[in-house]
Amino acid sequence: MTRRSGLWITLEGGDGSGKTTQAERLEHWLIEEGRTVVRTREPGGSEVGQLIREIVLHHRGDIAPRAEALLYAADRAHHVATVVRPALERGEIVLQDRYLDSSVAYQGAGRVLDATEVRDLSLWAADGALPDLTMLLDLDPAAARARLDSADKPFDRLEAEKVDFHTRVRAAYLALADAEPERFLVVDAAASPDEIAEAIRARVAAILPPAA
Repeated sequence: MTRRSGLWITLEGGDGSGKTTQAERLEHWLIEEGRTVVRTREPGGSEVGQLIREIVLHHRGDIAPRAEALLYAADRAHHVATVVRPALERGEIVLQDRYLDSSVAYQGAGRVLDATEVRDLSLWAADGALPDLTMLLDLDPAAARARLDSADKPFDRLEAEKVDFHTRVRAAYLALADAEPERFLVVDAAASPDEIAEAIRARVAAILPPAA
């Protein structure tokens, strides 16, 4: 990946772990600190990604696991090339909901594909790009399902999977964090939103590049 001057932060975790809430809080704090923030997500962080998101999350009917993994990788390739890389080269902060760790957890462990192959596919698609920091909001699948149920909205294809699927996803996330402790911050998503936000801000503050 081209040399960059910005900062790339991703948020990961199972469905219902509170990523959106914490992304909003972190974005507001960074803006208050005078930073330019590009808030984005996968899938769906570009026009092409919106089309892919509709397929992988809302398509009625089955999608073959390998086809699903390839669709996510296609979204990732376009997203990194057209959204993430340009923002980092401008010196901005990219705050992103999900990246390749989601594919390793959901398509690798969840769909029982080879996790190494899924990761290698994503790295090839994104030209080897990895975030500077990844926040993993860790939550027991049963607690996450209770949160989703209370939200009273339709489940997407992945949210609707059974508990054993989400248990495999959680285990895969924790294994990824153990393998790359320098990149990951694991946060107990059962803590209060304020406690979680404080832990995230402390870690981000320690690696923020000098303001322009």
